[in-house]
Amino acid sequence: MGAVVGDSGSPRVDAESDFMRARRHQVLSALAARLRNDHDDVAQSMSFDDVVEALGRRGEHYAGTRVIPLDSIVGSVDKVRDFDRRFRPTSTRSRERWERLARASRTGEVIPPIEVYQVGDQYYVRDGHHRVSVARSLGVKLIEARVTVVDTFLRPVGVEQRSDLELKHWRRLMLERVPFTGEARAAVAVDDPFDYGYLAETVEAWATRTMHAEGAYMDKATMASRWYAEEFKPVVDMIEEAGVRGPDERPAAAYLRVAGERYRLIREHEWNAEVLEAVRKRRRKAQPPRPSDRS
Repeated sequence: MGAVVGDSGSPRVDAESDFMRARRHQVLSALAARLRNDHDDVAQSMSFDDVVEALGRRGEHYAGTRVIPLDSIVGSVDKVRDFDRRFRPTSTRSRERWERLARASRTGEVIPPIEVYQVGDQYYVRDGHHRVSVARSLGVKLIEARVTVVDTFLRPVGVEQRSDLELKHWRRLMLERVPFTGEARAAVAVDDPFDYGYLAETVEAWATRTMHAEGAYMDKATMASRWYAEEFKPVVDMIEEAGVRGPDERPAAAYLRVAGERYRLIREHEWNAEVLEAVRKRRRKAQPPRPSDRS
């Protein structure tokens, strides 16, 4: 590998220094995170099983041996507590093995490829945690890996920390109950995980009322497409026109909020201008007066 970080000419001494430096950085990073009141999941390695369970596993295929960026390795299959998010060791338990690999790397020995699962543009270590840890400690940017690509039900985007998984989990459950596609699938996004449950219940209730009125059965795909076209889009347009959507409020969240207020106000499932006017008046009463209104 040639001269690397802290090269004193003695691979054994340098490997020991490498390990102590990695441990020191991990301890200081954990302390800084605690002082900032950061959530543990910001620094903790991501769990492959948790990510795939939240996104929904469809299948996998072996993609061969590749050279991948070390920065794109964010988690582990079974050692999430042994290394932090940057793969620094969280204890001295495997120090001997870590230093042995560091010496091998420093003396130019051939290091076998690691094994990883790829989910989107992120990688999770199946075998080779210590190799990843040593490589990152030595400032290496790329590593050879045998890659297995995992296909998921939800697109693997927006998964940066463990707390993101709850939102993905509930969105997946909602889409399994109500199989939105295309434009509709993108439109029914919310920020509160529990809103996905309310959304699924709302669609199913609408379908039940519609099937009862029409005297005909509606399958899940038809339910999703008809609710979006006949209920969601027209109502969201009314909400926009009435000016009752918050500045940062997603359309689906606005729909759920206004639909809930509508039912509390009139105990009906009808939509008209009077309903939106009542919602708007209720919203104004609930808002505190602006400074200019008090003068």
